Amino acid sequence: MSYETILYEKQNGVATITLNRPQALNAFTATMNAEVQDALKDADRDRNVRCFLLTGAGRAFCAGQDLRGRTPENKGSLGASLREKYNPIIIKLRRSEKISLAAVNGVAAGAGCNLALACDLRVASQEAKFIQAFVRVGLAPDCGGSYILPRLVGASKAMELLLLGEPVDAEEALRLGLVAKVMPATELLTAARELAETLARGPRSMGLIKRAVNRSLLSELETQLEYEAQLQEIAGRSADFDEGVRAFLEKRSPVFTGK
Repeated sequence: MSYETILYEKQNGVATITLNRPQALNAFTATMNAEVQDALKDADRDRNVRCFLLTGAGRAFCAGQDLRGRTPENKGSLGASLREKYNPIIIKLRRSEKISLAAVNGVAAGAGCNLALACDLRVASQEAKFIQAFVRVGLAPDCGGSYILPRLVGASKAMELLLLGEPVDAEEALRLGLVAKVMPATELLTAARELAETLARGPRSMGLIKRAVNRSLLSELETQLEYEAQLQEIAGRSADFDEGVRAFLEKRSPVFTGK
């Protein structure tokens, strides 16, 4: 199977999806959204696949949405974008009985951060950073971040990370429980593959464990994903979002007005 923006391979029970736009820090485009959805569907249907492994090419895991495609003149409906392009990925990761593992090799920001958090387990390189970057461009959290993050780190810490948008380095992520292991960058992919293959060799009950956990989470998560889309639609129509994107593209600090 050949893709434009991702690398996809299946081996030893593991389906590996590598976000492959390193020149853009693996930021999402419409094509990447569609290709990730397609690869996840294929892996979920394949009986030989027992584990999904997600990682990024180059020095980033994923920088979130590519804002060059979301200029004030061409931003479209952010709510519709979430419903069509992002939420299906998060729901697939959670609904599938197959275990998902994120190998966070560098920056995971915005939607990229929450893509990693939506996986069942995460391992990180020492160079990884997790950034709830939405507030930096005048947006609300999406991709399940407002639901998953508080359940990982607690409501108070989640509010701090969401409101301030400050990066969390790998060691702090380990302390907070965002990741299971931290290792040198040169060892990450090998260690992640070994862990993924261990998970792929696990008993049938691993899928049942995931189902048991998801039974208490999924209906509320899907409701929250829809609510995030509604909030993002409001944020996307604000003058502050337009200013945030312009400032990002012009590499300057935004001047927000609360409008």
